[in-house]
Amino acid sequence: MNNQQLLQIFPKAIHTPVNFNDLLGKLNDVFSKLGNQTNRSAAFLAQTGYESNSFTVFKENLNYSAQGLMATFPKYFPTLDIANAYARQPAKIANKVYANRMGNGNENSGDGFRYLGRSAIQCTGLNNYTACGQFLSTDFINSPELLEQLPAAIDCAYWYWNKMNLNKYADLDDIKTITKLINGGYNGLDQRTANYNLAKEVL
Repeated sequence: MNNQQLLQIFPKAIHTPVNFNDLLGKLNDVFSKLGNQTNRSAAFLAQTGYESNSFTVFKENLNYSAQGLMATFPKYFPTLDIANAYARQPAKIANKVYANRMGNGNENSGDGFRYLGRSAIQCTGLNNYTACGQFLSTDFINSPELLEQLPAAIDCAYWYWNKMNLNKYADLDDIKTITKLINGGYNGLDQRTANYNLAKEVL
């Protein structure tokens, strides 16, 4: 993939916070690991591009309003009073919604914010930071911000892709299952599918 192809699929990628040429090189490196098969490369690109807002954001944004909290995390913010106490406070929000799961400690531990979603496929929680770090021989526990930078931002996405055996579904053009395994639901499925079809055409 060359720079024109990447920008044809994701024009906003020109505004990536990392070095554009390094990003391009890293993506091509992953494509080679995927076997340079168009379906696999296109699926990886479609999903990571969606998750990272065209490779412009490698860290989860939790700056929610009270209404946003109630709509997005109704389990944790069932009333407006509770939501108002957390609104527009990303650290406090992360520490609540990610507490006591994915290997994280309780709300007061700070693990929720420390290990919020990072990389081109949002790696979240102490357990995932540990497993990805072991795979890449990198200490993400003490340096979580490395997942917002290259090469880890893309390498972590490859780790997750490999871990979940997503090539299997890419070979079947099964973007719906890939989306479910990455997102936990089908958020943005139409756009992810459109990304995939365009990437296949361009690549």
